[in-house]
Amino acid sequence: MNNHNISFMHWRAIPRHHPSAFLLAAQLLSLVLYALFDGSSSGRAVLGAFGVLVLALVVWVINRSPTIRWIAWVIAVPAFALSLLSVMIIDQNLLIWSSLLEATLYFYAAGSLIAYMMKDYRVTTDELFAAGATFTLLAWGFAYAYLVCQTWVPGSFVGGNHPGQPLTFLEFLSLSFTNLSATGLGDILPINPPGRVLVMLEQFAGVAYIAVVVSRLIGMTIVRYEGKGTS
Repeated sequence: MNNHNISFMHWRAIPRHHPSAFLLAAQLLSLVLYALFDGSSSGRAVLGAFGVLVLALVVWVINRSPTIRWIAWVIAVPAFALSLLSVMIIDQNLLIWSSLLEATLYFYAAGSLIAYMMKDYRVTTDELFAAGATFTLLAWGFAYAYLVCQTWVPGSFVGGNHPGQPLTFLEFLSLSFTNLSATGLGDILPINPPGRVLVMLEQFAGVAYIAVVVSRLIGMTIVRYEGKGTS
């Protein structure tokens, strides 16, 4: 077997061995797309189409994790359909149900990756990618939950670039990242019970994720290298 075939087989094996890396890369790339296209009419189609691609990657990662797969498909199929419709049709009810299903799918995917990381007793490269992907999944899930909350209970949040107007998804995503990482709320504040409860739940999820999952991965990595040093 020549070097060309070996190199080709190596690149083909990357998606199989590191699916979480592709999901993490897609999530981070979507942040760049939001920065470039958010707020423009043409950007809405680009972001919507890329969002559908991310949903496909989420389902792909779930199917490779030790969770109940049919639950993911029950959530994913209507989420795909509503996401595609929301790209073509601007409708408040469609936005609510699309966001609610996407939040549910992201949370389920995050739980799937956590189960995948917790079932092993050694740290692999894909588990490190999974740790980053899980963080982004939680951030996206809560951002969609905030969007649903704002739609169902108008005025749940204040701040952002346009005071008095509904916040955009990107603004909620920024709130979600700062809240989940415990760096602060930034320029957006919850002002009624549903919004405050969601913020508190995300704060709890962020602390629990660092305390349980990330600290476990760090501990297993330290033990692994200590074992190599004494062998």
